[in-house]
Amino acid sequence: MKRKIAIIGSGFSSLSAASYLAKQNFEVHVFEKNSTLGGRARQLKKDGFTFDMGPSWYWMPDVFESFYNDFGTTTSDLYELERLDPGYQVVFGEKESISIGDSLEKIYEVFEQEETGSQKKLERFMASAKENYDIAIKDLVYRPGISPLELVTPVTIKKINYFLSTIKKDVYKEFKSPKLRQILQFPVLFLGAKPSNTPSFYNFMNWADFGLGTWHPKNGMYRIVEGMVQIAESLGVVFHTNASVEKIQVNSSGKAEGIVVNGDLIDADIVLSGADYHHTETLLDQSYRAYSESYWDKKVFAPSSLLFYVGVNKKVRDVHHHNLFFDVDFDTHAQAIYDTPKWPEKPLFYANFPSVTDPSMAPEGKEACFLLIPIAPGIEDTSALRSHYYDLVMSRLEKLTGQNLKKHVEFVESFCVNDFVKEYNSYKGNAYGLANTLLQTAFLRPKLKSKKVNDLYFTGQLTVPGPGVPPALISGKLVADLISKKLNLSD
Repeated sequence: MKRKIAIIGSGFSSLSAASYLAKQNFEVHVFEKNSTLGGRARQLKKDGFTFDMGPSWYWMPDVFESFYNDFGTTTSDLYELERLDPGYQVVFGEKESISIGDSLEKIYEVFEQEETGSQKKLERFMASAKENYDIAIKDLVYRPGISPLELVTPVTIKKINYFLSTIKKDVYKEFKSPKLRQILQFPVLFLGAKPSNTPSFYNFMNWADFGLGTWHPKNGMYRIVEGMVQIAESLGVVFHTNASVEKIQVNSSGKAEGIVVNGDLIDADIVLSGADYHHTETLLDQSYRAYSESYWDKKVFAPSSLLFYVGVNKKVRDVHHHNLFFDVDFDTHAQAIYDTPKWPEKPLFYANFPSVTDPSMAPEGKEACFLLIPIAPGIEDTSALRSHYYDLVMSRLEKLTGQNLKKHVEFVESFCVNDFVKEYNSYKGNAYGLANTLLQTAFLRPKLKSKKVNDLYFTGQLTVPGPGVPPALISGKLVADLISKKLNLSD
C-alpha cells in the first residue's frame, strides 16, 4: 500500500512538495479551496486583458532551473523565458528616472553617471553580493531550520560581520546619491522587511537583481504554475479544486490522520499544509496549536498590498515592463508599514505593464496595467480608501509620465487586505508572509514539522526559508525531504 499524503493549498511550496513526494512513490492529493491552482499566483482575464494577480517578478532563474532539473526537465521545456532589458526603471520625478539594464556593465555605467566613483564601489559591493548568494542559495537555504548550528559553517563564521550590520548601513556608507541608495535597498523589500532591519548578508538579493537579472515567462507568471502542475500530474499527483479544508483530524495519540474537506473526512498518513501557517493551526483543536495568538501578533510580517488591475485602451508611453515610483520619501512610507501601521499619505508604488514586453497580455493597441501599493497588514480596507488611492496613484502616474490615462481606462479591479483574508486565509491580510529579519531567520521561523502533532508538516512563506517564489520552491523540497525520511524510516 502506498502511503497517502494530503496537502492543503496549491501555492508554489505545495506544488513543489507534491512533486518531490510523488517522485518518492507516495500517493499525493492536493486540496485547493479556490477554483484554480497556484494559490496567490492566479490570473485575472477580462475583455482580452491578462493580469498576474500575485507574483509578477521572475528572479533567481537558477532556482527554477534546479527544481525542473530534479524532474528531468528544463525551463525551456515548459515555457519561453525572456530576460528584460531594462529589467526595470525607477522613477524619481518628472523626466527623472534610472533604468537598470540587463548586464552589470550597463548598470556600472548608469551608477557612474549618477555618482562619480560609484562604479568601483558597486563592483566591490557586487562581488560581496555574489559570494553571499553562492553561500545562501547553494547551501544555507536548503537547510530545514531545525537547529541554530545549521547557520554555523566555516564559511559563515568568516561572514559574521554581515550578520551584525544592516543593508541600510552598508549602502549609506558607500553611496552618497539618494537615488542609488534607494535602488540598492529596493531588492530586500522582497524579503518583507525594512533595509535598516535586514542583515547585510542579505545583500545577495542585489546579486539576484543586478547579476541574474529580471525575466518574464511568455503569457505571464501563471505559466510557472501550469508547468509545475504538469510535472506533478505526470508523477501521479491528484488535484482537488473547490476543496475547502475545515479541520485537521488528530487521533487520541496526537497523530494527524486526515482532513475534513467540504464536510467529508479524508484519511491520510501525513498532512502537509502549504496554506497560511496561522490559519492552518486554527484547523486544529486549541491544545494542538504550537503557536499562540500572542506569538503571531508579535511577529514582523511582510507588507500587504493594495492592487489595481487596469485595462487601458491605448498604448502607454515612457513606461517599461516593471516601474518603481520612488518620487516620495522611502523611509516615511516604510514607517507607515512597519513602525506605526497606517495608510501612507504619500505612498511609493509599483506599476507593471506586461504588455510592453508580451503582446499576449492585452488586446492590440491596448495596455494591461497592474498597480501595487505596499501597505501594513491588518489595517482598515474600505471601498472609499481603495478609490482614494486609485485616484492618487493614477494622478501621479499621469503626471510623471506626461500623459492622460484615466479617460482611457476601460475597467479597474482591485484587491486588498480583505481579499487576502477571504481568498487565501492570510494572517492580517499579509501578501508575502513572515519578514526575514535577523530574529526571524532559519531556525527562528515557525517549524516545518509540528511541535505538537505527529505527522503534521508545514511549508511556504511563513516557515523556512522565507518569502518569495524561489524560496517557496525550496521550502517544498525541504519539507518533502523531512517527510520522505520519516516515512522511509518507518517502513
